[in-house]
Amino acid sequence: MTRPSQRREMAEKAVARHGVSIALACRAFGVSETCYRYSPKLKDENEEIADLLVGLTDARKTWGFGLCFLHLRNVKGHPWNHKRVYRIYCALELNLRIKPRKRLKREKPEALAVPDAPNLTWSMDFMADRLGDGRQFRLLNVLDDFNREGLGIEVDFSLPAERVIRSLDRIIEWRGKPGTIRVDNGPEYISGKLMEWAEKRKITIQHIQPGQPQQNAYIERYNRTVRHEWLDQYIIETIEEAQDFATQWLWTYNNDRPNMGIGGITPAQKLKMAA
Repeated sequence: MTRPSQRREMAEKAVARHGVSIALACRAFGVSETCYRYSPKLKDENEEIADLLVGLTDARKTWGFGLCFLHLRNVKGHPWNHKRVYRIYCALELNLRIKPRKRLKREKPEALAVPDAPNLTWSMDFMADRLGDGRQFRLLNVLDDFNREGLGIEVDFSLPAERVIRSLDRIIEWRGKPGTIRVDNGPEYISGKLMEWAEKRKITIQHIQPGQPQQNAYIERYNRTVRHEWLDQYIIETIEEAQDFATQWLWTYNNDRPNMGIGGITPAQKLKMAA
């Protein structure tokens, strides 16, 4: 048994290809003329949704449906229902862009406490990557645990304790001083210079237990996003180019990218709500 939409489509083809009248085509295929002439009121709006989805997925190739929908609703303020947006998303075959990997199920570690306000607890960690010519460079990431805001990404071939201190001082100038900075046990973090600086600033340096990265889960999750969304997307030739990418991506992360960990809004939105 054919659906009304299919019968309507057959009637439209008969009118277009064989030149029969609309009335005759409707009687032949069992479709009312009202149904035949009906034009969906939401057609223009659906086309707008489709255009926005295509543009968004072209610009943010690593985003799946969840991030796209939250961006349209929470960042851009569109009121569309998620089922409707997903139906259009699938019709455009955008759901076939990203094939999720199968992951082993592991026991979930105890969740970290979420600070009640900005600047109570920051997280800090290093990453490493290579330039196009094979030279290794490092990144220092600093995150506010309250709203998962990336406070800075420092990029260079070497980032000793002195450089870490200078980076933190620059962030404190515009952001304010944190109460605690959570770090692992890398040599830069157990340096006497960093501990002396923290004591002078009256900042607590909180070291996680060795071999327990889940105790610094916010920055570890952030590191994965950094790698997935820009480090793995480009072949970077110079340190200057890497720093430019980091600066551009950091603005997008804080102001344009919905964050699942804080309710599907951006870090900038959560900070504004807390003001």
